[in-house]
Amino acid sequence: MHLIYYIAMLIISALFSLTLVMKWRKRFDVSLALIFVLITVNNLGYVFFFTSQSLGEALIAQKMIYIGGCFLPLLIFFAVIRLSRLKVPKWMKAVMVSLSMIMYSLVLTIGVIPVFYKSAEYSHVNGIVTVTKDYGWGHTLFNFVLMMYFIAGIDVLIYTYFKKIEVSVKILKLMMIPFLLCIAGFWYDRISDSVYYSVPLIYNITLAIYLVIMQKISMYDIIDTGIDALAREGDTGFISLDLKLNYLGSNEVARKIIPDIKRVSIDTCIKDYRLFENNLLKWLASFCEAESKGIKKDQFTCTDTTGERIYYVNISNLYNGHKKCGYQFFFVDNTKDLKYKENLKKEVRQKTAHIVEMHNALIMGMATMVESRDNSTGGHIKRTSELVRILTEKIRRYSNGEFDISDEFFDAIVKAAPMHDLGKIAVDDDILRKPGRFEPWEFEKMKEHAHEGARIVHEILKDTDDDYFRKIAENVAHFHHERWDGSGYPDGISGEQIPLEARIMAIADVYDALVSKRVYKERMSFEKADSIITEGMGLQFDARLEPYYKKARPEFEKYYTDLDNEDSGNADEKTDVLHDRPGEEGK
Repeated sequence: MHLIYYIAMLIISALFSLTLVMKWRKRFDVSLALIFVLITVNNLGYVFFFTSQSLGEALIAQKMIYIGGCFLPLLIFFAVIRLSRLKVPKWMKAVMVSLSMIMYSLVLTIGVIPVFYKSAEYSHVNGIVTVTKDYGWGHTLFNFVLMMYFIAGIDVLIYTYFKKIEVSVKILKLMMIPFLLCIAGFWYDRISDSVYYSVPLIYNITLAIYLVIMQKISMYDIIDTGIDALAREGDTGFISLDLKLNYLGSNEVARKIIPDIKRVSIDTCIKDYRLFENNLLKWLASFCEAESKGIKKDQFTCTDTTGERIYYVNISNLYNGHKKCGYQFFFVDNTKDLKYKENLKKEVRQKTAHIVEMHNALIMGMATMVESRDNSTGGHIKRTSELVRILTEKIRRYSNGEFDISDEFFDAIVKAAPMHDLGKIAVDDDILRKPGRFEPWEFEKMKEHAHEGARIVHEILKDTDDDYFRKIAENVAHFHHERWDGSGYPDGISGEQIPLEARIMAIADVYDALVSKRVYKERMSFEKADSIITEGMGLQFDARLEPYYKKARPEFEKYYTDLDNEDSGNADEKTDVLHDRPGEEGK
């Protein structure tokens, strides 16, 4: 029965690790991820120990178990200081890592020299494996270091709690539980004679708690990486709440406009305060009523504590991935617009331009974030956008009416180019970040990014007034992998069924893939790339675009040459995995 217990603990930890992989987000703490791996290895060590048939096998299993003992306290401590937003010098982290490595080096002496174990005797009676050990000074040092990590971690959590650093109290309390359980289990296993060690069970409880913590952290990261990036500078403020109206955070501008928000602790429900009945709660009730009726609520207005500045208040839903998880209030200073009627049109234009800039910045940020999930440095977005600009300019200048390239079209396609691969956000990391070639089924999954990209672009832009740009952006994302001969994807359309903007994007996309270094190929020469593009005219690409591509080619080559000169070769290291996988056009 004891072996069943350890096997069950191993399976549970493996399932927890699989859950983490499925819920993984870019900004999750790597230290927490490594904890899941080490605990699984630790539990595997217990299974090997109780199935060992000799002293040698048992000692190898002991070394696996001690991997967790040596490195888990370090990783848990790193996760705690990151959560607490404390700055620890790099040299101090290096010392701690070195100390854990030294500890494990001592563990590796087991069965070789009498440092960690002076001696060890093996017995296997009635299916129960026992190793009687005479501990050495290395084991004493191990226990000392282990307790130091536990004590230090608890001290950091207590310090963070009482200093009221802007960290969720709920998460702090959750982080405290694994520390206390590990300490209790550590001493229990040393005084107990039971074959059922408590450590594997405690470790699995720890994993369950960390899954909850990481889910909550991802919600707060949305604020840090999304809203705060838009509102930290300038005169824009924000306040964020979850669906239960618990306070998630705000910036300094918002705290000046609604100073009572300073009195609210994170994770505290604002409904418990009558202070917000005439502002936040009133606005939110009106917003929710309008949303339930499917109508868009007009902006609210408010003033700061001096009464001199007037703000528009916008409310929108807060999302964690695709899931609605709360509300966000945006405060935009609009004092001049409301005080001076004669400047109304000018102010509206200024505010509109500001919103457009923020919108464009958000789009570029999303595109860069998506691209950073695969093995790309983000250069693909910048390079293809420049190629689209150059090629479209040549078409506009020399087409003599063959193509309708208006100023509006030119601006729209250049602005839409960075959005062409947004659909990659829906591709699993284990496929998107795969360093080698795709299996056929993996490539079929990757193909879905084109259709998914169009859907995401539509959702982002559906409430904007610029329907023309929205359609251009959707077409670029949806059809840039279609081929002139109909053998592309996702819809297999051909010829002029493919929108012009997607045909232009396809040339830029493939050209960059050819002349950039990839994970497992060197960059092609300009001559070879030109040969492939030219051969693809009438098959993959619209042959009518060939003259304009030829006119653009010198500028293409100059652009990449200048990148090489500016970055001292760093541009060569940029990669876009999608385009060097089997089945992609132009390869």
